[in-house]
Parts: sequence; C-alpha cells; structure tokens
Amino acid sequence: MKPVAFEYHSPHSLDEALATLARVAPLEGRVIAGGQSLVPAMAFRLVRPGHLVDINGIAGLDHLRVEADELVIGACVRHAIFHRPVVAGVLGRALTDIAAHVAHYPIRMRGTFCGSLAQADPASEWCLLAMTLGARMIVRSVRGERSIPAHAFFQGVMSTDIQPDELLTEVRIPLPHAQARIGFDEFSRRRGDFALAMALVQFDLLDGRMKAVRVGVGAVEATARRIEAAEQTLEGGMPTMDRFQAAARAAAQAVDPSDQPQVPAVYRRELVESCVRRALERALSATLPKLP
Repeated sequence: MKPVAFEYHSPHSLDEALATLARVAPLEGRVIAGGQSLVPAMAFRLVRPGHLVDINGIAGLDHLRVEADELVIGACVRHAIFHRPVVAGVLGRALTDIAAHVAHYPIRMRGTFCGSLAQADPASEWCLLAMTLGARMIVRSVRGERSIPAHAFFQGVMSTDIQPDELLTEVRIPLPHAQARIGFDEFSRRRGDFALAMALVQFDLLDGRMKAVRVGVGAVEATARRIEAAEQTLEGGMPTMDRFQAAARAAAQAVDPSDQPQVPAVYRRELVESCVRRALERALSATLPKLP
C-alpha cells in the first residue's frame, strides 16, 4: 500500500516549526524526525496525516550535552550516537548497552531517541529507561513550554501527554550518583525483534548495601513502569543472589501482563523474573567504560 496524500512542511527554525504545527495540528498534522515508526504506519494506512512537519532541517535540535545534573538529549539525536558512551560513568555504559537492543542497525542510524518516546511503544527500551530513571520530557508549542515527568508522560499503548500542537524538543535524564550501579536485560526471540520482556535496575551501593533502588519492567504491560514491591525487597539490603531472586519473584507477581496465544501471560511473568534477576546481576558486576 501507499500513504494517503499529505502536505509536506520543512521549517528552518523552531519557531517556524511550532507555528506550522499550531496551524496544521487540527488537520491531522504530525511531526517527523527519524520516521522509522511513522512512515511504515503511513504505508499501511494505519495513520493518515494530512500534513507532515519535518524537523530535520532545524539547527540545534541534535544537541546532546550535560547540563547541571542532567543529560540533555535533543529531538533529532539518533539512536546510533549511543553505540559509544556519550557521558562518563554508569549512565554512559547503560545507554550503550541498551542501544544495542534497539531494533536493527539501519533503524538505529535514522531513528531518534525522542521519537521513540513520543511513539510510546510498550516494548521501547528508551521508554523503559525514561520511566525507570525518572526522565523529564520538554515539550513546546506556540503556547509555551512544559516539563513532563515520565510517570505523567506515558499514558498507555502508543499514548502520551503530548498535545497535537506540541513538539517534544528534548529529554532530560538525571545523572546517577558516583556510587550508582545500572543493569539492563531484555528477552526477544531474535536480536532486533520487539522485546517480550525487559528490565532496568539502578541502585546506589553504599557501605555494601543497596540504596535508592529503582526497578523498572517493560514490554509486558501497556506502559513500562517501576515495580515498588521489588524495590522494597532490595532497599537497604546487601546485594546477594538470594535477595536478587526474591526481588525478581516480587516483580513477576506484581505485573499484569497481556495474554496472547503465542505469548501467554504466565510465560511473560517467567520472563520478567529472569530479566529482573539478570539485570540486578549485571548491575553488580558491571565495569565502567572510559570515554573515547
């Protein structure tokens, strides 16, 4: 199939893009950056935008910088930039580890970090990272700017708090403490396929005990989310295999996975348990990379 007819817009400044979006949003206007999700959906006519606002020609939207205590990722930053650590410490390593699981190499060369969040696919690795690490999404329109915390940003399957006339201009991820450990694990049938389950964990290791524990699970419910029961099992305890297994079981019991003929809910629960345990083990054993 082919997409329905649409009008193409190529603004050269952010103000021009916002003004264009304000005008075409009521006419099914959509923003395009990487297009790795939008274009296939258009080809199958699952979405039928009347207007496309291409932001690739806007200088400055590909910014990637550390500002105060946050990593700031602009709207046109591609997945592929994270093939190597972009920031020192555990966050740089975690971004590189996770990027290797994002779709396939050609898609990573074109698709964008912010576009993945705006798409809000339940199986998106970056959505899990944003939710678990407490990222903030910055959206702008002609009406002004909003900062949306991850827990309020994701509202369901392919659903976010972005309004039709708003543009996701950047994402801000808090930099972890020097004592932090981060681990990620994902299960998919083949590398690059959509995940069936994944887990991301972060904790500070202070005097041999885990503090400020975060345990996130994705690809099993409508949105990625943190699992408080697993966090409480770990908080203040020593990082032992028995405690990791107990937290993994708590996570598996806490989720309410979708039940599909080829992927039953009971199977997804077992995957959650395995992913959480392995993510914790990797967080404990990980070594930090050096920036190139």
